[in-house]
Amino acid sequence: MTSSITKALVVVGAFAACQAASVCKAQTTAATAYPSKPIRLVVPFTPGGSTDILARAVAQELTKAWGQAVIVDNAPGAGGAIGAEKVAKAVPDGYTLLMGHIGTLAVNPSLYPTLPYDPITSFAPVAWVARVPNLLVVHPSVKAHNVKDLVALAKASPGKLNYGSGGNGSAANLATEYFKLQTGTSILHIPYRGTAPAVTDLLGGQIQLLFTGAPAVLGQVKNGQLRALAVSSPTRLAALPDLPTVAESGYTGFEADQWYGVVAPAGTPAGVVAKLNAQINQALTAPDMKTRMNNEGAIATPATPEAFGQLIARELARWRPVIQSGRVKAE
Repeated sequence: MTSSITKALVVVGAFAACQAASVCKAQTTAATAYPSKPIRLVVPFTPGGSTDILARAVAQELTKAWGQAVIVDNAPGAGGAIGAEKVAKAVPDGYTLLMGHIGTLAVNPSLYPTLPYDPITSFAPVAWVARVPNLLVVHPSVKAHNVKDLVALAKASPGKLNYGSGGNGSAANLATEYFKLQTGTSILHIPYRGTAPAVTDLLGGQIQLLFTGAPAVLGQVKNGQLRALAVSSPTRLAALPDLPTVAESGYTGFEADQWYGVVAPAGTPAGVVAKLNAQINQALTAPDMKTRMNNEGAIATPATPEAFGQLIARELARWRPVIQSGRVKAE
């Protein structure tokens, strides 16, 4: 009996090994042949925004490199959840990808009670594409010339200062709530339907400060219409080399950049992910890509899939208490 069982186990083990080898061979073959047809890159927002611009830049470089069309598919709605769900439920073969960003992959789980996807389990991280630093700017009438001044002013009159954002749950809203949490200040939130009207009211003095992506306010800072106090990134901005970071201004570890990256459905073959990662990282160094990034105020961030996955996990944990303490609600 023992001999029979042993033989059966050997047969089962051999069959399992054969199955594993067959799967491995199939995945290797798939990766070698990839891509053999057009790729769909889903953008979960309307055309024209930073996510869309970066997606089109990546798509163009991949199309040139592989000779296969990479088609940008805009699928907006529900704070990016509609497009993200499409990708999460797609066939995991590398032909349907998502250009995700901080909101879709790190903020939404704390903003929405139920989501049709999970940023960790529904996707395979592919490539971290870029980050866009936020600038902390004030109207010239505000008597603050640095972060220390602003914090002192806010603490002297709690709730009297106000800040604008592109809406509840927007990058500007979260960056400022994080700033409030780190500095122990009380500043009133005035939400707008987009960044542009918030900048307009800041220029007019209707609101007093704004934390937003550098491209939206860089021109006004340079011509003196707005005063920049700090940048949210861990390093200074090349366009404003004399402007300190928030971390340099006394709040070590502060970082509140917007970021973007590509993910695929969970279960996508590792070889396909590796091939995509290598080609996207190479694309980030192309002259055309650098020009587009500079125009967007973006900084290329080539990294491994593992490093991008770790970023998503860190950001999920970091923004949850910010959203809870600021009582941020989805619009």
